[in-house]
Amino acid sequence: MAMLSIGALATQTGVKIPTIRYYESIGLLPEAPRTESNRRLYDGAVAKRLRFIRHARDLGFEVEAIRQLLAMADDPARSCHEADALAQAHLADIESKISRLEALRDEVRHMVARCGQGQVRTCHVIEVLADHAHCLHETH
Repeated sequence: MAMLSIGALATQTGVKIPTIRYYESIGLLPEAPRTESNRRLYDGAVAKRLRFIRHARDLGFEVEAIRQLLAMADDPARSCHEADALAQAHLADIESKISRLEALRDEVRHMVARCGQGQVRTCHVIEVLADHAHCLHETH
């Protein structure tokens, strides 16, 4: 397979050039060999790895979890128990965030619905923001 410049790699994977450099600098991607003119060159394996990273990021995995998942992917005979555990922990975090966002939506919806569109001195939005006791949920 032909070697890719960083620009071609960015185009092929949908990952911006500064992000590719960043992933290289933190060790998620191997340091690219360079031409005599100091241009980085990447092979198909790096493109595949970068697509893996991008997909994991799109799914919300943090960099350290991706680092662990990549290490697992590099050892195909390894048990997938750790990968499953990472994904389960990530799912629990997503569920928690969804729950907090739903409570936030309910709170703001309630705040807006009670606003009489009158003057600021009687504005429920301002009242709720000024005094936490007017909130529906205990938020921190």
